[in-house]
Amino acid sequence: MAKLILTHEVSGLGIAGDVVDVKDGYARNYLVPRKLATPWSAGAEKQIDAMRKSQRAKEIASVEEAQAARNTLQSAPVKVEAKAGKSGRLFGAVTPADIADAIGDRAKVDKRRIHIGQPIKALGEYTVNVSLHGEVSATVAVQVVAAK
Repeated sequence: MAKLILTHEVSGLGIAGDVVDVKDGYARNYLVPRKLATPWSAGAEKQIDAMRKSQRAKEIASVEEAQAARNTLQSAPVKVEAKAGKSGRLFGAVTPADIADAIGDRAKVDKRRIHIGQPIKALGEYTVNVSLHGEVSATVAVQVVAAK
């Protein structure tokens, strides 16, 4: 078993700053090469504290703020512009980063907290789930329109 410090949130495993024990192959072949985790060492307490501090700054602090953000996100659809062909098929796909950019100033949303069910590869309307807080999530309507 390998002992690692998570540098990013990994679903099913933990959030940034958590110390986890995983199998060697999972650590060597997936987590460390993708920079999702670093090897644990005795002097890593400062690194863990810095990661938790930055994570707290990015997160929405309270449930009330998360509910207010949910209400603003669900009030109107988010428009995402993407290059598309004449048939309405996109050149590529709409990513969580594109949706986070389109949300912009309406709410503070991290792209890793946006969950798209199926890849968005055509023009139209879609629904996307956004985790705003541990207890609060929002269902956001996304309109994909052709870029001019």
